[in-house]
Amino acid sequence: MTVRRKLLVGAIALSGMLAAAPAFADVKAGVDAWAKGDYPRAITEWRPLAVAGDADAQFNLAQAYKLGRGVPLDPVLAESWFRKAAMQGHVQAADNYGLALFQAGKKTDALPWLQKSVAHGEPRAQLVLGTMLFNGDGIPRDFPRAYALMTRASASGLQSASQTLAQMDQYISPTDREKGTALAQQYALQSPPPGPSRATVGQTPMAPPRTASAPRPSKLPPSSLPARIPGPTREPAPTREPTPTREPAPVRQAQVKPPKPVPAKPAPAKAVAAKPAPVRKKGNWRVQLGAFRDQGNAETQWNKVRGKLRGAQPFYAKAGGVTRLQAGGFASKADATRACSASGVACVIVAP
Repeated sequence: MTVRRKLLVGAIALSGMLAAAPAFADVKAGVDAWAKGDYPRAITEWRPLAVAGDADAQFNLAQAYKLGRGVPLDPVLAESWFRKAAMQGHVQAADNYGLALFQAGKKTDALPWLQKSVAHGEPRAQLVLGTMLFNGDGIPRDFPRAYALMTRASASGLQSASQTLAQMDQYISPTDREKGTALAQQYALQSPPPGPSRATVGQTPMAPPRTASAPRPSKLPPSSLPARIPGPTREPAPTREPTPTREPAPVRQAQVKPPKPVPAKPAPAKAVAAKPAPVRKKGNWRVQLGAFRDQGNAETQWNKVRGKLRGAQPFYAKAGGVTRLQAGGFASKADATRACSASGVACVIVAP
């Protein structure tokens, strides 16, 4: 090769290196603008490079459309740019492309991409694929592998994975749980080291998909926890025979003298109501039963005592502003006295 040809080849190589350097620098400038919150400038830096085929710029532009920063929110365009970068071998783009397909309901298309992401330990893909395996959603059900993937996603700090793992514990059998735990340990040993850093914007937490947020218990067979195996028990210590005790001396019963009978008190005699005194029809003796300002009160008083003074006649004698209630028709003072006692009220004998 002549000296002139060598110089020409060297110039071409150098020009290629110089051409590549500004592209990376522009992507990095967009990342710096993004970090400062200057999203329009970041889009301005990335768009021409993404159109030209730069995988990092394509991934960053997809993130912008996914989040609606610097551009309108557009999941369809985000999915498209993720795919362009993923087809060039961009690992982060491939991870997000599989998740975008799943969230768009394209589970069959998402499955191979999720499998690739799970192979290098992507927690969000582990969450989604683990739930699909647990529910048998578009893939044969596999409880041990589902439990293993959810365990790995939970260990990475993904809170939604920890919540789903707790739900799995309620339905999965102890045998499948043990298999899943052992498989999770194998996955941890097989996890590849992180790749080289790229000029890309950071990942954003993924909201758990609806099918991954809660396993469907209606499809899960009931499981029961094994009973605890009792540990070895100690032999009981030999019991000593009880020492014979002396019988207590008999206690003499105290002789209790019976109490003297107390004569019962005679029951009080019932009061016998006094019989109303017989009244002779002819007589001028009277008894006065009260004096009232209102004759109505005098009549009320008479109604109370008339049953005790059979045959007596009421008299309402006016004396000024007072009405005197008198009962008369008694033949003698003795008859009037007996009537006064029988009335039960304070009364006065009135002579004829």
